Amino acid sequence: MKIAELSYMNTTILQYDLAMASCREIFIKKTKDYGTSWRVLRTISIADQIFIKAQRIKNIQQIGRQLVGDDIASEFRGMVNYGIIGLIQLEFQREAVEDLPLDAASAWFDRKAELARSVMEDKNHDYGEAWRDMSQESFVDLILMKLLRIRQILANDGKTLISEGIDANYTDIINYSIFALILIQEQKHKG
Repeated sequence: MKIAELSYMNTTILQYDLAMASCREIFIKKTKDYGTSWRVLRTISIADQIFIKAQRIKNIQQIGRQLVGDDIASEFRGMVNYGIIGLIQLEFQREAVEDLPLDAASAWFDRKAELARSVMEDKNHDYGEAWRDMSQESFVDLILMKLLRIRQILANDGKTLISEGIDANYTDIINYSIFALILIQEQKHKG
């Protein structure tokens, strides 16, 4: 790997970690406010929550204005957090719904965030940071496509023949959302 590539990757990792930290801060504050009430959500409900946020961004992009105060960046942060919640819930699929203590919820968040970061690093290596040239509209469309895939996997009783599972789709949603947050921070996209 060339020095310029290493420097760019280090910048990406720093930006990624900062964007994820902002999502984690919201996750922790909401956990303090609400506990882990999200533990009652099934996979389809989590996918629908992400869908609502992605569809709102798409509508704002197409109409060119918004009436609700939450900005686009906050919706991408919400999709990151619901994606991580989705990954956590997949681990507890068959267990009784119990509220998690804050320290346990935080630890689960960190494990799933690290998983997403690791996948990002591997894909970023192979794709050469192609995401930096993508539009915010493409990120939203790809997220919506991943949600349709999750719905289809659920319709197939959670089984796939050759495709990645629900967890891989959540991970991609997390990473597309983080990429969008980075580009918003760089003022390359509207936030």
